[in-house]
Amino acid sequence: MKVADNVRNKIEKFPEGYVFGYDDFQVEPEKESALKIALFRLTKAGTIERLSKGRFYKPKKGIIKNLRPDEYEVVKDLLFENRKPVGYITGLGIFNKLGLTTQLSNIIQIGSNFDKKQIQRGKYKIKFIRQWNPITRNNIYLLQLLDSIRFIKNIPDTTINQSFKRLTWLVSELEEEKEKQLTDLALNYPASTRALTGAMLKNLGYSNIANRLLKSLNPTTWYDIDISEKIIPDKQKWKIK
Repeated sequence: MKVADNVRNKIEKFPEGYVFGYDDFQVEPEKESALKIALFRLTKAGTIERLSKGRFYKPKKGIIKNLRPDEYEVVKDLLFENRKPVGYITGLGIFNKLGLTTQLSNIIQIGSNFDKKQIQRGKYKIKFIRQWNPITRNNIYLLQLLDSIRFIKNIPDTTINQSFKRLTWLVSELEEEKEKQLTDLALNYPASTRALTGAMLKNLGYSNIANRLLKSLNPTTWYDIDISEKIIPDKQKWKIK
């Protein structure tokens, strides 16, 4: 069977919105030119769309126009190495999924243990945010919560008070063991994040684990976070302005 036929048949089996590259077809080196020609022709015909150099997707049909792939599909090749997680989606995209904002963005932020330069993929700008904790399948959601606390002042179309209330509820839904794990992870975050997380856990009645975060703070340093005393009654204790 010709390379073009193989490519077409495989793409037909892909779900709508699926992002793929040359590696998905596993052709011999001498057939790479034929593969690129086949993908070029399918792009020109509108069967697939080009995301960026060497990356394509099978479009999902919308009412007016084709829909773009979701964030995970755009960056999934950057999140794993040898099937182990090395990154996770955070920031603006997670703010939306956690119900902190209704806004969407063309910026995709990835938590990573290494500093990396930003990448442009079509309309998407991919930025990397430093994560100080090891990244595992079991702690990604907790890291996303902590990132949201860390960047609480950057969540669009809402207030810090509203975001804190929403995050408090999300943390309250965790099992107690996960809340302890959240505290362990928070100890590797900036001091302002530790202060907010500690205050949140104290509000929820977890004084013992909250005190671990309180002890980690510099008693002479204050954190400029415009949050109401009605939300954190003892915010002076946590050095929160």
